[in-house]
Amino acid sequence: MSDVSAVLTLPYLLPSQAQKHVTHNEALRRLDVAVQLAVIARDVTAPPASPAQGDRYLVPAGATGDWVGQDGTIAVYDMNTWIFQAPVAGWRARVLSEDTQVRFDGTAWRDGAGALQADRLGVNGAADATNRLTSVAPATLLTHDGAGHQLKVNKAAQSDTASLLFQTNWSGRAEMGTTGSDEFAIKVSADGAAWVTALSFDGASGTATGAAVQDSATDTGTGKLARADYAYGPGNLLGTVAQTGGTPTGAVLESGENANGHYLRLADGTQLCWQQKTSSATGQTLWSFPAGFLGGTVPVVQATGQVQTAHFASVGAPTAAGVNFSVWGLSGARVAYATGLLAFGRWA
Repeated sequence: MSDVSAVLTLPYLLPSQAQKHVTHNEALRRLDVAVQLAVIARDVTAPPASPAQGDRYLVPAGATGDWVGQDGTIAVYDMNTWIFQAPVAGWRARVLSEDTQVRFDGTAWRDGAGALQADRLGVNGAADATNRLTSVAPATLLTHDGAGHQLKVNKAAQSDTASLLFQTNWSGRAEMGTTGSDEFAIKVSADGAAWVTALSFDGASGTATGAAVQDSATDTGTGKLARADYAYGPGNLLGTVAQTGGTPTGAVLESGENANGHYLRLADGTQLCWQQKTSSATGQTLWSFPAGFLGGTVPVVQATGQVQTAHFASVGAPTAAGVNFSVWGLSGARVAYATGLLAFGRWA
């Protein structure tokens, strides 16, 4: 039978042993070191010059003086001498100078309590079956360990929820994340019961929808985010005009030119065409418009650049596609005359 305990090597009292108090006191001394272990420091390499009875230190590597060769042990000043206690794997110690906890892993003292797994953890508050991690504090800090830092919220299936919920007096007011789908959404509520999806982003295209975004070309609600296909700017001010039921669905201005002249279309349906064309002295001259007008309408045609010796007239009513015209001199005969032509009407 061993005469010391298996873990702390506490000396046992033996039968018929003399001076049993010596053995008993030695066991108490070792317990005095190990129980509620707290040390002054772990980075002091030289024994203090004037230690107090009961001072304890973790001896670091490279210690000097009376601590030489005692790396990793617990140095205790007792009975005016340094006594050393070898730690056992699993021992924990509070380092008072750092207000931190260290543990002995069987080889060296390590920072922290080691791997920790618990069903619930409450920091200054009680955790429950749903909120298994609870922190009651003015702030919570999550920071990097050498580079960046990610906060991951994972869910099991697409129809589940992975989100951040913001509450007022335990009633929801805003939520952001993937709730019920894989689209990232921001939702708001005035009472915690009725929720509005303010913004939702499609995972494939990245396009945005929601109450905060224009949902039609006539949606001009206060605070709405303008969609590029409903609002106008440098990217869509000029282009092809279009409309549906009187509502513009294309650009604001469309212009072009071809062999028949120039044209300008406005988003409200107005169209202007112009061309300089020389009239025939022998008959009618056809001006085919560079862009057709709305079918069934009759555009207005005017001439510019006339002189007093000639006058202009259209021959027959203009059509949506063009107009015949002639220029007559004062003698009553047709003349060849460079005429500025202008037509205006509607394209839609």
